[in-house]
Amino acid sequence: MTASVNNIFRTSLPVISVLGGNVMHGMKNTDIGFKGFGEAYFSYIQKNKIKAWKKHLKMNLNLIVPLGSVMFIFMDEKGSFRKEIIGDKNTLRLSVPPGLWFGFKGIGSEVNIILNISDIIHDDNEVIRKNISEINFDWKH
Repeated sequence: MTASVNNIFRTSLPVISVLGGNVMHGMKNTDIGFKGFGEAYFSYIQKNKIKAWKKHLKMNLNLIVPLGSVMFIFMDEKGSFRKEIIGDKNTLRLSVPPGLWFGFKGIGSEVNIILNISDIIHDDNEVIRKNISEINFDWKH
């Protein structure tokens, strides 16, 4: 199956107001996009900084931004782009299949946090990287 930006699932994440600080659900094993558990890790991205480009060959991503706001850009083999902005004001989980190029830009707080709940443990042998200049995209939002 050819990877397509149309295969990215958006799931609304409930935020529960609690005295002293809200609670945001991340993922349950019954959720769409859950393909098993390999690891959960956090990435930090500073405001107006960009990290691009990366393509996972096997890993299914489940991306959540619990703090700040992040613009994600995805590109498939046909050259189609998809932009998604998620964060503490737009509480979504993006379930992303392998085979898509992606990058992201911090657009919220001075430091924005991304949580990835993946189905496999990170392995440098299943990731392809390109320099930001190798894929032409206007990162203004």
